[in-house]
Amino acid sequence: MKLTSVHFIGIGGAGMAPLASILLERGVAVSGSDRELNAKTARLAAAGAKIFAGHDAAHLPDSAGLVVYSSAVPPENPERRRAAARGIPQLRRGELLAELAGEYRRVVAVSGSHGKTSITAMLVHALRGCGLTPGFLIGAALRNGPSSSAGQGGEFFITEVDESDGTHTLVSPFLGVVPNLDDDHAWSVGGEEALHENFRTFARRSQKLLYYGAPLPDRLFGFHPDATRLERRDAPCGPWIGFQAWNARLALHAAALLGVDPERAERALADFPGVARRLAVRFDSPELVIVEDYAHHPAELASSIATLRRRWPDRELQLVFQPHRYARLAKYLPEFAAELAKADSVLVTDVFAAWSETGPVDSAALAAAAGERVRYLPGTWREIAAAALALPAHRPRLLAVIGAGDIEHIFDYLPRSIK
Repeated sequence: MKLTSVHFIGIGGAGMAPLASILLERGVAVSGSDRELNAKTARLAAAGAKIFAGHDAAHLPDSAGLVVYSSAVPPENPERRRAAARGIPQLRRGELLAELAGEYRRVVAVSGSHGKTSITAMLVHALRGCGLTPGFLIGAALRNGPSSSAGQGGEFFITEVDESDGTHTLVSPFLGVVPNLDDDHAWSVGGEEALHENFRTFARRSQKLLYYGAPLPDRLFGFHPDATRLERRDAPCGPWIGFQAWNARLALHAAALLGVDPERAERALADFPGVARRLAVRFDSPELVIVEDYAHHPAELASSIATLRRRWPDRELQLVFQPHRYARLAKYLPEFAAELAKADSVLVTDVFAAWSETGPVDSAALAAAAGERVRYLPGTWREIAAAALALPAHRPRLLAVIGAGDIEHIFDYLPRSIK
């Protein structure tokens, strides 16, 4: 596909921004809009993209030859309506990603319910540390590291692919990687069986498959003629703890399947800096440690809390948690409540709506279900930050800011010593 001018609707998203960056790198004229601008849109603007705040038909350039939209953007969006009226082709983000991936000789596609970003980032870091120059697309930037995407090379392309809208079924990777499977996003693809069938399709389209064994993936992937099934073992992998140890182990196996020397890859991964918003320490003092994490599913929240307790066992654990999507909160409210109850104190913010604007349950219902140590707190990020810092504590504190929405804005009002 030859592209000269592409307009992105929802350009500030975790998957959209790095895709737009790859096109800029290739000399494509890029424009885009988003409901709210952020650090990713600022970086794109600095690289030459034309960025618009909000959605308006006038934002669509006359020169646009393709419109790419996030799955959160409905057909009624004014920019999509104008593109349709002008006969401009439109693709979902995952459809363009599949077209781009098809230009590489060996694609590694990481799908699954949890850990996609960390595994993709670890594999890219290991390959680069071994002297390779893969193209890549990661849903978050490496901490203190390079960009979250690169369109270089022609041999390897390493990318995470999205099961939430089913577009992971469009890639045909040399190696498909699936760390785990939950029923998350079943509501957006037509139910659990539809979600499972999508993963079967992803496996069928993968020349090789790498996954952690469990009853569900074993049932879905048992047919594959060239699958590597790993067992989860208690022994940690390298310097990582908790779920990141399993992510690292999977990334190293993927590197080996690409022909990279395992010992060299493990040495390269030893200085992996971590991924933005994934158990990232943002402030560290004797009295207060502040950590940011992206967990937004009960299984992720459980892993995060367990890891936080293990790493800082003597600190009082306090959370600020932002639920992500009303549909997810409605489906898992009891599970979320049970996990939040494990902290010493919790502030729950309003739901980050993402695709839908309302739902049958809200953050107040979650706080009520979680018990007396959990409080619902609406308000501005400045107000929520002040309340978090004022939480009473009986010993040095660990304040964890957890969520996948716009909760990162709270750090404008919290102390930061580490970026």
